[in-house]
Amino acid sequence: MTRVDRMKIYTKSGDDGKTGLFHGPRVSKDDARIEAYGTVDELSSVIGLARAAEVPTDVDLVLQRIQHQLFALGAQLATPDPDDDGTPRIGGDQIAWIEETIDHFDGQLRPLKNFVLAAGTPGAAALHHGRVVCRRAERRVVTLAKTTQLSKEALVYLNRVSDLLFVLARFANSVANQDDVPWQPEM
Repeated sequence: MTRVDRMKIYTKSGDDGKTGLFHGPRVSKDDARIEAYGTVDELSSVIGLARAAEVPTDVDLVLQRIQHQLFALGAQLATPDPDDDGTPRIGGDQIAWIEETIDHFDGQLRPLKNFVLAAGTPGAAALHHGRVVCRRAERRVVTLAKTTQLSKEALVYLNRVSDLLFVLARFANSVANQDDVPWQPEM
């Protein structure tokens, strides 16, 4: 029998509070770049929770594609110079696809007449959670962009993903015959 060498999960190289960037230096684990791609990773995990909450099949397929794209975006953000090493890049094609997907699902919903609360089915609630994590990821990328040159598409992409997650949450509720919960200001 041959023993297959396995990569260890723990490397101990981060025990000092630093981590290595793709093709780059070691930086503090609270560096703006780590915060940005770490929040993108968190977003992908929340999307995984939404998928596990049994969203409609067509929504699940969209979410799976978004998770793959988020992995590419995380790699792009984790690489000091993604152009030099062939890191996959989020760009206009992915943004156009998201916009088409938003239009497709939103076209099947009643028009919004007021703000809605993050509520409804477990899948819809998880999608709303993903939306707010996406907004945080967007803020982290804005912070990173103040000190590092990033492609504008990374920020536009996250902005569209949050819109998509909102529409998908409403769609998941609609498919389940669950009304959106309108916001009502206290009187």
